[in-house]
Amino acid sequence: MTTRDLATRLGPTLTPDPRRVIIKLFVPGEDAALTRTRAAALIDRVLLLDHDQTTEMLQRTLRRFGGRHHDLEATFAHHHDLIRHRVPRDVDLSLPARLLVGAYFSHEYAVEAAAVCNPSMIPHPDQSGLSTGQLRVAISLRQIGEGHLSSIGFTTAVLGPGSDLGIADRSGTLSVGRRHRTHHRRDLLAAGLADDAWDNEVTASMLRSLPERFEDDDFEHAIAQLPTDLLTRTSTQSTLEEMRRATRLDYAVAFPAELPLHRRVLWPATAAECNGMEDARFVRIIDEDGRPSYRATYTAYDGQHIRSHLITSDDLRHFEITPMRGPAAVNKGMALFPRLVGGRRLALCRSDGETTGLTALDRHNRWQRPVPLHTPRRDWELIQVGNCGSPIETRFGWLVLTHGVGPMRDYAIGALLLDSHQPQRVIAELPGPLLTADCTEREGYVPNVVYSCGGLLHDDAVWLPYGASDTRIGFAHVPLDTLIKEMHPPQ
Repeated sequence: MTTRDLATRLGPTLTPDPRRVIIKLFVPGEDAALTRTRAAALIDRVLLLDHDQTTEMLQRTLRRFGGRHHDLEATFAHHHDLIRHRVPRDVDLSLPARLLVGAYFSHEYAVEAAAVCNPSMIPHPDQSGLSTGQLRVAISLRQIGEGHLSSIGFTTAVLGPGSDLGIADRSGTLSVGRRHRTHHRRDLLAAGLADDAWDNEVTASMLRSLPERFEDDDFEHAIAQLPTDLLTRTSTQSTLEEMRRATRLDYAVAFPAELPLHRRVLWPATAAECNGMEDARFVRIIDEDGRPSYRATYTAYDGQHIRSHLITSDDLRHFEITPMRGPAAVNKGMALFPRLVGGRRLALCRSDGETTGLTALDRHNRWQRPVPLHTPRRDWELIQVGNCGSPIETRFGWLVLTHGVGPMRDYAIGALLLDSHQPQRVIAELPGPLLTADCTEREGYVPNVVYSCGGLLHDDAVWLPYGASDTRIGFAHVPLDTLIKEMHPPQ
């Protein structure tokens, strides 16, 4: 391993901020096996309060917490609606009582209580008001809270001129946005059914009946059109339930236009990601028609299984989330190329858990079995290698920031260079690390780790945000020419 890092650290860092809180549903005793739940007993006690007590307690709660959350009363009303089946049917609650019940079934959750780490960096949609040599960037964050539950947050920074870096203020109330009606894609549903070996007469008939983009009502209408001899088969209901489960993995969430990016939180919303949304790799994509948009891959974790999912957004305000399909999507660490290469949509992956590979999207929207690009070979990467975000297009080729894991699970960041037209060809590699954890970064939630989910090229320099020991975020910078000069053809 080299004795010095090639990249230069920049001054600012991001540390976990326990003031960044959201509101979650709280049901007392929901994880206990009781014949009479604590939730029912709590409602009984709230109902014993008279009108004045109810109003005074509600107002006290709103005064204490109102400044920490956006539209707190609407959240209390929503949480009351979720548990109103526990309220006796013959009881007609006043508005203050409904809101107070909702307050008792709510709690704050600090999204960064444990750590903030593993960032990716992309050009911000708004580039107004900047000076020459500056670029405004959006930075995605892995936020880790109580119970090691990860969500995706954001912040904003300005790069340049030179090596200047200014990070915007992150204060203010957070929002998890609002769910929107989802337009499912028939081809993605078909790919998912193929992945999970659900290929039978019922799925074939349903797929023929569904439009290319469909809503939940279209799905139910297609069921109603199933022939009777299919409806009566013993396997039909389990097949339909599997199809419903697959469509429920898709969702969309949107935020008010006036809500700044740093106050938006992408929060787990399906069973597949109920234990976390991890390591989002955002990239600015140029679509086939030349229109820019944003996409990100992330790891959905349900407590037992991991799977790569995709985020699509035109403006970082409205987000659509879908699972990724195919043999290359079964593990962590997929990272999309920012444009088509040779007419193909490509991605980096690590489907075997230890090798950096290259995969392509086929005509059935399945990520094909990958071609190996880089295997663990050097002493600082013998445990595993992988990417640190999407490839960066340069005049020299596709620059891939990598990570390697060495003795004592010591992480380091390296680099590969792929051919511009044939990215399955590695034309150069950095023999030693670009960045390792220094003496100020080794301690943390997970010691001895430096890890990034994506940097970018600005003003002929590579800008690298990175997580340090899964606790905090630092920033580094290296001139592109300096990095390329240190790279050598693979041996």
